[in-house]
Amino acid sequence: MYLPQQQHFSLYSIVLTNPEAGCYHATMVHVDIPPVQKGADSPAAPIAVSTWTGSAREQAVQRMFTSIAGVYDLNNTLLSFGLHYRWKKITASYVPVTTGGRALDVGSGTADLALLVEPRMGDNGRVIASDLNHAMLVEGLKKITGRGLGKKITCLEANAEHLGFPDRTFHAVTTGFCMRNVGDLRQALTDIHRILQPGGRFVCLEFSRPIFGWLRALYDWYSFRLLPWIGTKVAHDTTGVYEYLPASIRNFPDQERLKQMLLDVGYRQVTYRNLSGGIVAIHVATK
Repeated sequence: MYLPQQQHFSLYSIVLTNPEAGCYHATMVHVDIPPVQKGADSPAAPIAVSTWTGSAREQAVQRMFTSIAGVYDLNNTLLSFGLHYRWKKITASYVPVTTGGRALDVGSGTADLALLVEPRMGDNGRVIASDLNHAMLVEGLKKITGRGLGKKITCLEANAEHLGFPDRTFHAVTTGFCMRNVGDLRQALTDIHRILQPGGRFVCLEFSRPIFGWLRALYDWYSFRLLPWIGTKVAHDTTGVYEYLPASIRNFPDQERLKQMLLDVGYRQVTYRNLSGGIVAIHVATK
């Protein structure tokens, strides 16, 4: 995995990781990541990782996502029964339409949300698709270049907790299924607030707490029993990422707690909308 050696950089000082990959980054320093073992007694067992914070969690999560980058989109479609497309379209609809706008998609992964936000930035608009995981960004770049949008959407390797952009850079920031994976959630929310312009909007799509008791019971069975089995069979994964994912959802703040965290870091207005009975929620925070 690669981490920024410096926390602050401008859009004009970043350089290509390599010509073939086409992903941009700041000056990088190599960090060795120990393997993530699946054994239940291992200190890096996937469910245990979901309770970690800081760099240990970050490094373990990055290794897991690198292992499934090539089948991430396929698995998302299978495991959500195709609903993730609808969830992302609704999320993008909360980004105000503008002209010449600048938007950042944090934890962009394979760039689905960045592609949906791009038309809303209008003529001469730009979108940065940022992610700490190089393998995921490479998959996203394939989509972006395949649609001829390489001049409007830029892929950037960046840490969600230290994004590196100047204060008040973006009209909008989005994130989809990223925030529960960061090492320090409060720090990530604070840095996103910092880089938003006054009046700017942060739109966060994340798994949350189902609002009906019967749905919670069914969802838990699906998440902890069926989902790991399906995901592992499709991805042939050995890192345990499909055990980590449901555990990370359970440990993530629910709708009201996340709303309060957003208010605590300085947003003046925060609302949320439940989708699919609260399995996912969209939080819309205005600076």
